[in-house]
Amino acid sequence: MIPTVAPMLASLVAGEYSGPNNLVVAGNFKFDSREIEPGDVFLALRGEHNDGHDFIPAAMAAGAVLAITTRRVDSPHIKVSDVLAAISQIAKYLRSQLPQLKVIGITGSQGKTTTKDILGSILESVGECVVPSRSFNNDLGIPITLLRCNERTQFCILEMGARHTGDIARLTELAAPDVGVVLRVGNAHLGEFGSRTNIAATKAELIKGLKPGATAILGTYDEFTPEMPVPSAVRRITFGEISNAQIRAADIELHGANPAFDLVTPEGRERVELQLIGAHQIANALAAAAAAFALGVTTQQIAGSLSLHTSRSPWRMELVELNGALLINDSYNANPESMAAALQTLVLLTQERGGRSWAFLGRMHELGDSATELHSQVGELARSLKVDYLVAIGESGFLSQHSNKSGTTERFFPDVASATEVLPEIEAGDVILVKASRAEHLEVLAEAIITDGNREDRGEA
Repeated sequence: MIPTVAPMLASLVAGEYSGPNNLVVAGNFKFDSREIEPGDVFLALRGEHNDGHDFIPAAMAAGAVLAITTRRVDSPHIKVSDVLAAISQIAKYLRSQLPQLKVIGITGSQGKTTTKDILGSILESVGECVVPSRSFNNDLGIPITLLRCNERTQFCILEMGARHTGDIARLTELAAPDVGVVLRVGNAHLGEFGSRTNIAATKAELIKGLKPGATAILGTYDEFTPEMPVPSAVRRITFGEISNAQIRAADIELHGANPAFDLVTPEGRERVELQLIGAHQIANALAAAAAAFALGVTTQQIAGSLSLHTSRSPWRMELVELNGALLINDSYNANPESMAAALQTLVLLTQERGGRSWAFLGRMHELGDSATELHSQVGELARSLKVDYLVAIGESGFLSQHSNKSGTTERFFPDVASATEVLPEIEAGDVILVKASRAEHLEVLAEAIITDGNREDRGEA
């Protein structure tokens, strides 16, 4: 945050300020009182179950210097009619006061968080960079992230998610990105938008909102993204694994499940050895490389950072070595495309270790009328890949509707608790994938697998 006196902030949002006139605000804006640090601003948001105003005393005790509220309180505060709208106004003002700041907006149906993390590794090697540690990709997360920037910040990376048409347009107007990245258009949130065409139109709002002098980064992994219209005076860069992509991967190899490739840019060619697992990580790495290239980072610097990057966000293709077995904890979220990528990685790692493959799969949410078909397709893919054990949790659509001649053993359990009964069957050398949409909470199953797999008597007769 640029140091600003509290009365000035109040005037920006037409709020009523109560507190010392010389109070200077320079900390971060937070809505969780448990995360407050000295100098921070507490946002008294009203949720479905809690009212942030109840936690103002705790926030102040932890060191908050100011609260933004919708009613008068005893502590220094700015009273506004809408806390979310107020911080958006403050963030937009701050963005206008930081002409040196380069903002990168990332959207797409798959890979936003991983691409954000990879790009953060690259840009942090060349300058001060603000990277959200979580998926702060909405009307709350975007302004909070922007408000972490100050005069020393060179880069700010933002994920941009959407539940409705117009969401990304609004976030783009607020953040004014210098670089806009669209990864791909898939089936995530198909239930909300009704068709991939509508999803594509919403993702394209990021590109449409770019100002002259900005750069549009477009993936080549689906039929929609490369065709998104780019405004005049906006530079266009494509990335992918095809020969005519401006930022591309060549001579691709898989070392176990870790991709290696030559990063090819208009500037040169450098070898990359990713520490992330799964061939699908190539696309995320290329997207980050394209954004960094647009910002003037050299190909050599980009390749070096890509090879050094390790996973930052939990429960995303996270490898956990157990007592002879290996867990792939990818329980953070799921859609048909990421399910396919995870299953392919499961098979590769199983081949490398020589054991059996276990896929514990839970429901994918927000697929609308296509949910039954898309769950069935994931199950069919698991069988075609010859996954040894397909364990469906709370979603029978993964299971074969006909005679199963694939060799895949299928199980169904209504919930996580009942699914744990198969854990004693896992043996040394086996590889286990756990994946579902976030609301299914399969991280609980992953923890149970870790606990069971680390027992001292594990594997004994």
